[in-house]
Amino acid sequence: MNSEQLQGLVIEALEEIKAVDVVALDVRRLTSIADGIVIASGTSQRHVQSLADNVLRRAREADVRPLGVEGEQVGDWVLVDLGDVIVHVMRPEVRDFYNLEKLWGVPATPAIEA
Repeated sequence: MNSEQLQGLVIEALEEIKAVDVVALDVRRLTSIADGIVIASGTSQRHVQSLADNVLRRAREADVRPLGVEGEQVGDWVLVDLGDVIVHVMRPEVRDFYNLEKLWGVPATPAIEA
């Protein structure tokens, strides 16, 4: 599975459980750790955890094993490292505070069309 297909799988998994403000960042020119970053918000800690769990479930169904998962227990910010694609799922106030889109300095592409 290439990075574009993996990113599509991640976005579909987030859409299934109604993620908010999903954006995809192409970071290939900025780092060698990943090709893309997907950032999404959940409406509560439980929603954030459910979104991350669904991404993990869908990835495993596609025989993609995560390299790491951080923040599952707290649910404010869960990071799922799928190798070529890194997924950040956060509560809105955490996302506003860290503003990863600005930190990476690349235009955020809405991943879910309204």
